[in-house]
Amino acid sequence: MPVPRRFDRRPPERDTTRINERIRVPEVRVIDDEGNQVGVMSTADALTFAQERDLDLVEVAPEARPPVCRVLDYSKYKYEQAQKIKQAKKHQQQITIREIKFRPKIAQHDYDTKKHHVERFLRHKDKVKVTIMFRGREVTHPERGTAILDRLAEELAELGVVEQRPMQEGRNMTMMMAPSKAVLSGRADGDTPGDEDAPTEVVQPQAPQGTDAAGSAVS
Repeated sequence: MPVPRRFDRRPPERDTTRINERIRVPEVRVIDDEGNQVGVMSTADALTFAQERDLDLVEVAPEARPPVCRVLDYSKYKYEQAQKIKQAKKHQQQITIREIKFRPKIAQHDYDTKKHHVERFLRHKDKVKVTIMFRGREVTHPERGTAILDRLAEELAELGVVEQRPMQEGRNMTMMMAPSKAVLSGRADGDTPGDEDAPTEVVQPQAPQGTDAAGSAVS
């Protein structure tokens, strides 16, 4: 049986900017299309002033006394504002936080593999949350976790900086690494090949990128 469609009952977004006849106050302060102060005049005279120039009277500061209105082409103004917002979003840096999990008694081979994953994420300009997972009585030796994290930070110092020093919470110890200035500016060596399907976990995407990632594996 087909599932009935759910309709969005929210009212459509309306442009709340008051223009032309929607400006109901008796008088306004007018700025012309060249940015010059014209002065305070009745709203009817201000509207006539705009219409004589084939432009719109647009309220830009409704809280002012009297409200401030500009004379401009409102359709062109809205288009230019939308383009500015679009360009600003395009230039925003998008950062994803990844997580790699270690054990305090990790073997050298597993350490090298996970270190390689951290290196690849940093080269891709992602932040990396490195977690040491303690089990049982291992939690009584936090210095082992600290040693692994300090070693990792030292070996990857050219690619990453420690944004958050090792910190223990319960049975986990975490450290946050961020890409170095050399990586962010593109001055670091080329990306490391291979292992594109390494086990990772997206912890906190700050700006959705559509990146795929599998769940973390623990050695």
